[in-house]
Amino acid sequence: MKPRILSGMRPSGRLHLGHWCGALENWVHLQDDYENYHLVADWHVLTTNYENTADIWTHTIDMVIDWLATGIDPNKNVIFIQSHVKEHAELHLLFSMLVTVPRLERNPTVKEQIRELHLENRVSYGHLGYPVLQAADILIYRANAVPVGEDQVPHVELTREIARRFNQLYGEVFPEPEALVTEFSRLPGLDGTKMSKSKNNAILLSDEPEEIRKKVMMAITDPLKVRRGDPGRPNVCTIFNYHKKFNSREVSEIEKDCQSGVLGCVACKQNLAEKLTQYLEPFRHKRQSLEKDRDYIRQVLEQGNRQARQQAAATMELVRHAMKIGYMMEI
Repeated sequence: MKPRILSGMRPSGRLHLGHWCGALENWVHLQDDYENYHLVADWHVLTTNYENTADIWTHTIDMVIDWLATGIDPNKNVIFIQSHVKEHAELHLLFSMLVTVPRLERNPTVKEQIRELHLENRVSYGHLGYPVLQAADILIYRANAVPVGEDQVPHVELTREIARRFNQLYGEVFPEPEALVTEFSRLPGLDGTKMSKSKNNAILLSDEPEEIRKKVMMAITDPLKVRRGDPGRPNVCTIFNYHKKFNSREVSEIEKDCQSGVLGCVACKQNLAEKLTQYLEPFRHKRQSLEKDRDYIRQVLEQGNRQARQQAAATMELVRHAMKIGYMMEI
Protein backbone atom coordinates (compact mmCIF):
# COMPACT_ATOMS: atom_id res chain seq x y z
CA MET A 1 0.00 0.00 0.00
CA LYS A 2 1.13 3.54 -0.68
CA PRO A 3 1.96 5.74 2.32
CA ARG A 4 -0.74 8.27 3.12
CA ILE A 5 -0.60 12.07 3.12
CA LEU A 6 -2.94 14.58 4.74
CA SER A 7 -2.75 18.21 3.72
CA GLY A 8 -5.15 21.08 3.43
CA MET A 9 -5.80 24.81 3.25
CA ARG A 10 -8.17 27.26 4.82
CA PRO A 11 -10.72 28.40 2.20
CA SER A 12 -9.80 31.97 1.38
CA GLY A 13 -11.03 32.13 -2.21
CA ARG A 14 -8.85 32.18 -5.31
CA LEU A 15 -5.28 31.10 -4.70
CA HIS A 16 -2.05 32.95 -5.46
CA LEU A 17 1.51 32.06 -6.39
CA GLY A 18 2.44 31.66 -2.73
CA HIS A 19 -0.09 28.84 -2.40
CA TRP A 20 1.32 27.19 -5.52
CA CYS A 21 4.95 27.36 -4.36
CA GLY A 22 4.19 26.59 -0.73
CA ALA A 23 1.86 23.63 -1.19
CA LEU A 24 0.01 22.95 -4.42
CA GLU A 25 3.02 22.24 -6.62
CA ASN A 26 4.23 19.68 -4.10
CA TRP A 27 0.78 18.08 -3.87
CA VAL A 28 0.71 17.58 -7.63
CA HIS A 29 4.17 15.98 -7.64
CA LEU A 30 3.32 13.64 -4.75
CA GLN A 31 -0.06 12.37 -5.93
CA ASP A 32 1.32 9.38 -7.87
CA ASP A 33 3.47 8.11 -5.00
CA TYR A 34 1.14 8.65 -2.03
CA GLU A 35 -2.47 8.13 -1.10
CA ASN A 36 -3.53 11.75 -0.66
CA TYR A 37 -6.25 13.31 1.48
CA HIS A 38 -6.74 17.04 0.88
CA LEU A 39 -9.11 18.88 3.19
CA VAL A 40 -10.84 22.21 2.92
CA ALA A 41 -10.12 23.44 6.46
CA ASP A 42 -13.26 25.52 6.95
CA TRP A 43 -13.32 25.15 10.74
CA HIS A 44 -9.83 26.63 10.84
CA VAL A 45 -11.18 29.84 9.30
CA LEU A 46 -13.01 30.44 12.58
CA THR A 47 -9.81 30.57 14.62
CA THR A 48 -8.98 34.05 13.31
CA ASN A 49 -12.20 35.20 11.61
CA TYR A 50 -15.14 33.69 13.44
CA GLU A 51 -17.23 36.85 12.97
CA ASN A 52 -17.38 36.48 9.18
CA THR A 53 -18.66 33.18 7.84
CA ALA A 54 -20.87 34.26 4.93
CA ASP A 55 -18.19 33.75 2.27
CA ILE A 56 -16.78 30.41 3.42
CA TRP A 57 -18.77 28.35 0.91
CA THR A 58 -17.95 30.63 -2.04
CA HIS A 59 -14.30 30.63 -1.05
CA THR A 60 -14.39 26.83 -0.76
CA ILE A 61 -15.59 26.43 -4.33
CA ASP A 62 -13.06 28.94 -5.68
CA MET A 63 -10.21 27.19 -3.86
CA VAL A 64 -11.19 23.70 -4.99
CA ILE A 65 -11.46 24.92 -8.58
CA ASP A 66 -7.88 26.19 -8.31
CA TRP A 67 -6.78 22.83 -6.86
CA LEU A 68 -8.26 20.99 -9.82
CA ALA A 69 -7.03 23.56 -12.35
CA THR A 70 -3.42 23.15 -11.19
CA GLY A 71 -3.49 19.39 -11.55
CA ILE A 72 -4.95 17.82 -8.39
CA ASP A 73 -6.71 14.74 -9.75
CA PRO A 74 -9.87 13.70 -7.83
CA ASN A 75 -9.36 10.16 -9.09
CA LYS A 76 -6.03 10.03 -7.25
CA ASN A 77 -6.86 12.24 -4.26
CA VAL A 78 -9.63 12.43 -1.68
CA ILE A 79 -10.81 16.07 -1.72
CA PHE A 80 -13.20 16.84 1.13
CA ILE A 81 -14.53 19.47 3.52
CA GLN A 82 -13.43 19.32 7.15
CA SER A 83 -16.79 20.29 8.66
CA HIS A 84 -18.54 17.50 6.74
CA VAL A 85 -16.58 14.90 8.73
CA LYS A 86 -17.71 15.34 12.33
CA GLU A 87 -15.18 12.85 13.66
CA HIS A 88 -12.54 15.59 13.36
CA ALA A 89 -14.25 17.44 16.21
CA GLU A 90 -14.51 14.31 18.36
CA LEU A 91 -10.84 13.45 18.00
CA HIS A 92 -9.88 17.10 18.58
CA LEU A 93 -11.74 17.03 21.90
CA LEU A 94 -9.95 13.85 23.02
CA PHE A 95 -6.54 15.13 21.93
CA SER A 96 -7.07 18.43 23.77
CA MET A 97 -6.89 16.47 27.04
CA LEU A 98 -3.34 15.36 26.22
CA VAL A 99 -1.74 18.79 25.65
CA THR A 100 -0.87 21.46 28.21
CA VAL A 101 -1.55 25.15 27.73
CA PRO A 102 2.15 26.09 28.13
CA ARG A 103 3.01 23.67 25.32
CA LEU A 104 0.54 25.38 23.00
CA GLU A 105 1.77 28.84 23.99
CA ARG A 106 5.32 27.88 22.96
CA ASN A 107 4.31 27.15 19.36
CA PRO A 108 6.30 29.68 17.27
CA THR A 109 3.81 29.70 14.38
CA VAL A 110 0.93 30.56 16.70
CA LYS A 111 2.99 33.29 18.38
CA GLU A 112 3.86 34.80 14.99
CA GLN A 113 0.23 34.74 13.91
CA ILE A 114 -0.87 36.43 17.13
CA ARG A 115 1.70 39.20 16.57
CA GLU A 116 0.72 39.68 12.92
CA LEU A 117 -2.98 39.95 13.76
CA HIS A 118 -2.40 42.00 16.95
CA LEU A 119 -4.33 39.52 19.07
CA GLU A 120 -2.06 39.57 22.14
CA ASN A 121 -4.88 40.39 24.58
CA ARG A 122 -7.73 38.54 22.90
CA VAL A 123 -6.52 35.13 21.80
CA SER A 124 -9.45 32.72 21.75
CA TYR A 125 -9.40 29.21 23.19
CA GLY A 126 -9.98 27.89 19.67
CA HIS A 127 -7.11 29.92 18.20
CA LEU A 128 -4.63 28.75 20.82
CA GLY A 129 -5.71 25.16 20.29
CA TYR A 130 -5.93 25.08 16.50
CA PRO A 131 -2.68 23.06 16.22
CA VAL A 132 -4.49 20.34 18.20
CA LEU A 133 -7.31 20.41 15.65
CA GLN A 134 -4.65 20.14 12.94
CA ALA A 135 -3.27 17.10 14.73
CA ALA A 136 -6.75 15.56 14.67
CA ASP A 137 -7.07 16.41 10.96
CA ILE A 138 -3.84 14.53 10.25
CA LEU A 139 -4.12 11.58 12.59
CA ILE A 140 -7.76 10.72 11.97
CA TYR A 141 -6.58 9.53 8.54
CA ARG A 142 -3.53 7.90 10.13
CA ALA A 143 -1.33 9.83 7.73
CA ASN A 144 2.34 8.92 7.39
CA ALA A 145 3.45 12.28 6.03
CA VAL A 146 2.38 15.92 5.82
CA PRO A 147 3.72 18.23 3.07
CA VAL A 148 4.27 21.65 4.66
CA GLY A 149 6.24 24.85 4.42
CA GLU A 150 8.92 25.54 7.00
CA ASP A 151 6.55 27.63 9.13
CA GLN A 152 4.25 24.63 9.63
CA VAL A 153 6.92 22.17 10.82
CA PRO A 154 6.19 22.97 14.52
CA HIS A 155 2.59 21.83 13.98
CA VAL A 156 3.75 18.50 12.61
CA GLU A 157 6.07 18.08 15.59
CA LEU A 158 3.15 18.69 17.96
CA THR A 159 1.13 16.13 16.00
CA ARG A 160 3.94 13.60 16.50
CA GLU A 161 3.99 14.36 20.22
CA ILE A 162 0.23 13.84 20.51
CA ALA A 163 0.39 10.56 18.58
CA ARG A 164 3.23 9.36 20.81
CA ARG A 165 1.39 10.37 23.97
CA PHE A 166 -1.83 8.67 22.89
CA ASN A 167 -0.02 5.46 21.92
CA GLN A 168 1.84 5.36 25.25
CA LEU A 169 -1.36 5.78 27.24
CA TYR A 170 -3.84 3.66 25.30
CA GLY A 171 -1.97 1.44 22.84
CA GLU A 172 -0.65 1.76 19.31
CA VAL A 173 -3.23 3.45 17.09
CA PHE A 174 -1.49 6.31 15.31
CA PRO A 175 1.67 6.59 13.19
CA GLU A 176 4.01 9.52 13.86
CA PRO A 177 3.81 11.45 10.58
CA GLU A 178 6.87 12.98 8.96
CA ALA A 179 7.02 16.55 7.67
CA LEU A 180 7.74 16.75 3.94
CA VAL A 181 9.14 20.28 3.72
CA THR A 182 8.45 22.03 0.43
CA GLU A 183 11.71 22.97 -1.32
CA PHE A 184 10.58 26.46 -2.40
CA SER A 185 8.18 27.01 0.47
CA ARG A 186 8.17 30.80 0.80
CA LEU A 187 7.62 33.19 -2.08
CA PRO A 188 7.51 36.83 -0.97
CA GLY A 189 4.79 39.21 -2.02
CA LEU A 190 5.50 41.82 -4.66
CA ASP A 191 6.36 44.32 -1.91
CA GLY A 192 8.87 41.96 -0.32
CA THR A 193 6.66 41.09 2.66
CA LYS A 194 4.60 37.94 3.21
CA MET A 195 2.31 37.32 0.23
CA SER A 196 -1.35 37.98 0.99
CA LYS A 197 -4.40 39.03 -0.97
CA SER A 198 -5.35 41.38 1.84
CA LYS A 199 -2.07 43.26 1.29
CA ASN A 200 -2.70 43.47 -2.46
CA ASN A 201 0.80 42.09 -3.08
CA ALA A 202 -0.12 38.75 -4.65
CA ILE A 203 -0.44 37.40 -8.18
CA LEU A 204 -3.42 35.08 -8.40
CA LEU A 205 -3.20 31.82 -10.31
CA SER A 206 -6.24 33.02 -12.26
CA ASP A 207 -4.97 36.53 -13.11
CA GLU A 208 -5.24 37.59 -16.74
CA PRO A 209 -2.01 38.52 -18.61
CA GLU A 210 -2.64 42.27 -18.40
CA GLU A 211 -3.24 42.04 -14.65
CA ILE A 212 -0.02 40.06 -14.22
CA ARG A 213 1.96 42.68 -16.12
CA LYS A 214 0.38 45.51 -14.12
CA LYS A 215 1.22 43.88 -10.80
CA VAL A 216 4.77 42.93 -11.75
CA MET A 217 5.58 46.44 -12.94
CA MET A 218 4.60 47.78 -9.50
CA ALA A 219 6.83 45.31 -7.62
CA ILE A 220 9.63 46.36 -5.28
CA THR A 221 13.21 45.95 -6.57
CA ASP A 222 16.62 46.95 -5.24
CA PRO A 223 16.10 50.46 -3.77
CA LEU A 224 19.70 51.41 -4.62
CA LYS A 225 19.26 50.63 -8.31
CA VAL A 226 17.52 53.81 -9.41
CA ARG A 227 18.17 53.72 -13.17
CA ARG A 228 19.57 51.45 -15.81
CA GLY A 229 23.35 51.41 -15.57
CA ASP A 230 23.34 51.37 -11.76
CA PRO A 231 24.82 48.14 -10.38
CA GLY A 232 22.12 46.00 -8.79
CA ARG A 233 21.93 43.56 -5.88
CA PRO A 234 19.88 40.56 -7.00
CA ASN A 235 19.98 39.03 -3.53
CA VAL A 236 17.75 41.85 -2.18
CA CYS A 237 15.45 42.10 -5.21
CA THR A 238 11.97 40.57 -5.06
CA ILE A 239 11.79 40.26 -8.84
CA PHE A 240 15.01 38.22 -8.92
CA ASN A 241 13.50 35.85 -6.36
CA TYR A 242 10.62 35.25 -8.77
CA HIS A 243 13.04 34.68 -11.67
CA LYS A 244 14.76 31.96 -9.64
CA LYS A 245 11.47 30.11 -9.37
CA PHE A 246 9.79 30.80 -12.71
CA ASN A 247 12.67 31.58 -15.07
CA SER A 248 15.53 29.34 -13.94
CA ARG A 249 17.08 29.04 -17.42
CA GLU A 250 17.95 32.72 -17.55
CA VAL A 251 18.65 33.33 -13.86
CA SER A 252 22.46 33.26 -14.11
CA GLU A 253 22.48 35.74 -16.98
CA ILE A 254 19.96 37.99 -15.20
CA GLU A 255 22.08 37.97 -12.04
CA LYS A 256 25.24 38.91 -13.96
CA ASP A 257 23.59 41.64 -16.04
CA CYS A 258 21.84 43.12 -13.02
CA GLN A 259 25.07 43.32 -11.05
CA SER A 260 26.90 44.95 -13.94
CA GLY A 261 24.13 47.45 -14.62
CA VAL A 262 23.47 46.19 -18.17
CA LEU A 263 19.95 45.04 -17.24
CA GLY A 264 17.47 47.66 -16.05
CA CYS A 265 14.59 46.94 -13.70
CA VAL A 266 11.88 47.74 -16.27
CA ALA A 267 13.23 45.20 -18.78
CA CYS A 268 13.74 42.67 -15.98
CA LYS A 269 10.12 43.07 -14.89
CA GLN A 270 8.80 42.82 -18.44
CA ASN A 271 10.71 39.58 -18.88
CA LEU A 272 9.27 38.17 -15.65
CA ALA A 273 5.72 39.19 -16.55
CA GLU A 274 6.01 37.31 -19.84
CA LYS A 275 7.37 34.20 -18.13
CA LEU A 276 4.65 34.25 -15.47
CA THR A 277 1.93 34.66 -18.11
CA GLN A 278 3.23 31.63 -19.98
CA TYR A 279 3.57 29.62 -16.76
CA LEU A 280 0.04 30.34 -15.54
CA GLU A 281 -1.77 30.07 -18.89
CA PRO A 282 -2.64 26.34 -18.57
CA PHE A 283 -4.04 26.91 -15.06
CA ARG A 284 -6.14 29.85 -16.21
CA HIS A 285 -7.66 27.98 -19.16
CA LYS A 286 -8.46 24.90 -17.05
CA ARG A 287 -10.05 27.11 -14.43
CA GLN A 288 -12.28 28.81 -16.97
CA SER A 289 -13.59 25.41 -18.03
CA LEU A 290 -14.19 24.22 -14.46
CA GLU A 291 -16.07 27.40 -13.52
CA LYS A 292 -18.74 26.46 -16.07
CA ASP A 293 -19.37 23.07 -14.42
CA ARG A 294 -20.23 23.68 -10.77
CA ASP A 295 -22.12 20.37 -10.63
CA TYR A 296 -18.83 18.56 -11.25
CA ILE A 297 -17.18 20.45 -8.36
CA ARG A 298 -20.02 19.46 -6.06
CA GLN A 299 -19.71 15.81 -7.17
CA VAL A 300 -15.98 15.84 -6.44
CA LEU A 301 -16.63 17.14 -2.93
CA GLU A 302 -19.52 14.77 -2.22
CA GLN A 303 -17.40 11.80 -3.29
CA GLY A 304 -14.46 13.00 -1.20
CA ASN A 305 -16.65 13.64 1.85
CA ARG A 306 -17.97 10.06 1.68
CA GLN A 307 -14.48 8.58 1.42
CA ALA A 308 -13.16 10.76 4.23
CA ARG A 309 -16.08 9.91 6.54
CA GLN A 310 -15.52 6.20 5.96
CA GLN A 311 -11.85 6.40 6.91
CA ALA A 312 -12.47 8.74 9.85
CA ALA A 313 -15.19 6.48 11.25
CA ALA A 314 -12.85 3.48 11.09
CA THR A 315 -10.14 5.38 12.96
CA MET A 316 -12.55 6.53 15.66
CA GLU A 317 -13.61 2.93 16.25
CA LEU A 318 -9.97 2.13 16.99
CA VAL A 319 -9.67 5.20 19.23
CA ARG A 320 -12.80 4.43 21.26
CA HIS A 321 -11.77 0.83 21.69
CA ALA A 322 -8.25 1.78 22.78
CA MET A 323 -9.55 4.36 25.28
CA LYS A 324 -12.40 2.11 26.42
CA ILE A 325 -14.79 5.01 26.04
CA GLY A 326 -17.70 5.78 23.73
CA TYR A 327 -18.73 2.22 22.92
CA MET A 328 -20.67 -0.56 24.66
CA MET A 329 -18.42 -3.03 26.47
CA GLU A 330 -19.55 -6.51 27.34
CA ILE A 331 -21.30 -6.72 30.71
